[in-house]
Parts: sequence; C-alpha cells; structure tokens
Amino acid sequence: MMTRYVVAGVDGSGDSRVAAQWAAAEAVRRGLALRLVTVVPPMPKDRPGALVRGDGPAREIADGIVRAHPGLDVVARSIEGEPVRVLTEIAQGTRLLVLGRRGTGGFNGLRLGSVALAVAGAATCSVVLVPVPDEREPHEPEVVVGVDARHPDDRALDAAFETAALRGVRLRVLHAWDLPPVLPRDPFGVLEEERAEREDQEVQLVLDVLHSRQLRYPEVGVLPDVRLLGAADALVRASATADLLVVGRGPRIGSHLGGVAHAAAHHTHCPVLLAPRH
Repeated sequence: MMTRYVVAGVDGSGDSRVAAQWAAAEAVRRGLALRLVTVVPPMPKDRPGALVRGDGPAREIADGIVRAHPGLDVVARSIEGEPVRVLTEIAQGTRLLVLGRRGTGGFNGLRLGSVALAVAGAATCSVVLVPVPDEREPHEPEVVVGVDARHPDDRALDAAFETAALRGVRLRVLHAWDLPPVLPRDPFGVLEEERAEREDQEVQLVLDVLHSRQLRYPEVGVLPDVRLLGAADALVRASATADLLVVGRGPRIGSHLGGVAHAAAHHTHCPVLLAPRH
C-alpha cells in the first residue's frame, strides 16, 4: 500500500521539476513521504544490456529536494512501461499524484500534455496538475473550490476543506450560476430586483451545502463567492489569485474529464487539484 505517499511523475521537463518541488512541499505539509517516478520505455528485447537504466531525472530532482527538505523521506525510481498505464496504476495506491501540466513531448504553446490529461481522467486518487508559475499580483493566500450548489461534489469539497485546513488559509467556495432564459414577451429582460432575489437564493444554496463541513472544520475561514458567469470562466478567473484550485473531475462514467474540469486543467494560473469521482 502506498497510502502514506505523495507521488510525483517526473521526466526532466521544466514543468515536472516544478511539480516535484510542489509535491515535496505538500508531502511535508501532510506529513507523508515522497516518491518520484520516471516512466521509461521498455528495454529493447533484441539488445539486452544496450540501455543502462538508472533513476534518471527522478534521482537528480530527489537530490535537490533532500537538500531543501532534509527531514523528508524521498525515494526516486524508474519504471519501465507506457506512461499513462504506469502512472494510473500507481495512483491506485497513493494519496496524491502530482504531475506537471505538460512534459517533454508536444509542441510549443501546448498548455496540457496528453499524458497529464489521460492520467487526470483515469486516476482513482486526487491528481494535481502544476503549471510553471507565471507573474501574478500579490494576493491573500487561499484555496478555491468550484461547487455546483445543486449537485455538490462531496469529494471535491472534502479535499478543499482538508487542504485549506492544512495550509491555514481561507477557502473561497465558488458557485457559478445563470439566469433563466428570458421569455420573448419580456423585451426588457430580467429586472434588477429579480436578479438580486435569484442571487440571494443561490447564496443560500451554497450556505446549505457548506454547513456540515464548517462544523467539522471550524478553523477554516470560508468565503462564499457566487458569480453570474459560466463555471469554467469563473474558475479560471479565480485561479489568478489562488494558491490552489480544487475541482471535481466530472462525470462518474468513463475516463475523460468533465467539461469544467477539462477547462480548468488547461487554463488555470495556479495548480489544480482534480478530486476523484465517487
């Protein structure tokens, strides 16, 4: 069992190095060990000994992490196989799998690599995708969680409250909503009073969803944030001033991310934690 570990997949790319550093800090925060894994192609069967295996970039990155976090239990290893399959299998026995948003493959301008996308959609544990940091304005530390107050994702909410508690930061609970279609007989659209009334109803829905968890995590400051905006757009905007974005992975059936999670994985400005399906 690997439930005591945070696992980071590394391939030598800049994104994976940033992801490994993020994973190390998170392992320290959670009191867990860190495992760095490099997935390498199988050794050619017709050329035994032609390719000498080492721990590659995982070992090099591990050395730097040990210097930065002397008390952290760090192990680096290489595993032969196909990256998506190997990482998905590893995810079955770990608390958290951390990946760079893109690896050494792909092309310039690609925001999310195919391996990261596939693993994020199939893994049974929480997956964190870490982008290379960009320049951002100073902001108050916070975790942001996206919530559909009518169909709340319990695992995303649990992960968000736990993470905010561990970090000692505020939790922003973001709920996006939309007005009902305007009837053709109403040429003036929705009145401001009606909009305000609907918004109050949406806020109450969020408060109802949060009540039991606020009792369990009284130390977490919670900020309900109700926005008249598309869900994906609202999350990407909020990520500009967040330390971590938590999103449910979407539909329970299949190995693909839901539309909102897919957009978040591609475009957020901060690391995004994709909570597993029920």
